[in-house]
Amino acid sequence: MKPRHKRLALIAGGLAALGIAAALILNAFNSNLVFFYSPTQVAAHEAPQGRSFRIGGMVETGSVKREADGVTVGFVVTDTAKSMPVRYKGILPDLFKEGKGVVAQGSLGADGVFVASEVLAKHDENYMPPEAASAVEKAEKARQSSQNSLVEPGAAK
Repeated sequence: MKPRHKRLALIAGGLAALGIAAALILNAFNSNLVFFYSPTQVAAHEAPQGRSFRIGGMVETGSVKREADGVTVGFVVTDTAKSMPVRYKGILPDLFKEGKGVVAQGSLGADGVFVASEVLAKHDENYMPPEAASAVEKAEKARQSSQNSLVEPGAAK
């Protein structure tokens, strides 16, 4: 084999190894991505089935129910337009409260209940994750516009 052919073979082998390494890295990265969805998006079936994702919004007041085992908790997350029941087995963060912002990571069960593997609560009085705040804002605007469209045309303005 000529030296020129050896160099071409080494370059081709190096490029193939680099391509395989890049494919493996991208595959690992893609399988670890976790996207955020609002309860409205989950209700519209935009969330992935059988895959982990995050859901966020406000914990509905009066919705937190603790089961007899002491570690399983059920609550409802809302973006003011739609609500999603959530079940979590574990210790909730100290800042978890009804009426406050929350982000839960997990997957949607066959019964339509979001089974959380992790629950994140806001860290101060005014903070809400940007995705959750945006989802709540959009849902509130949509709810207000639908209420405005229900007003009769001849009603006082």
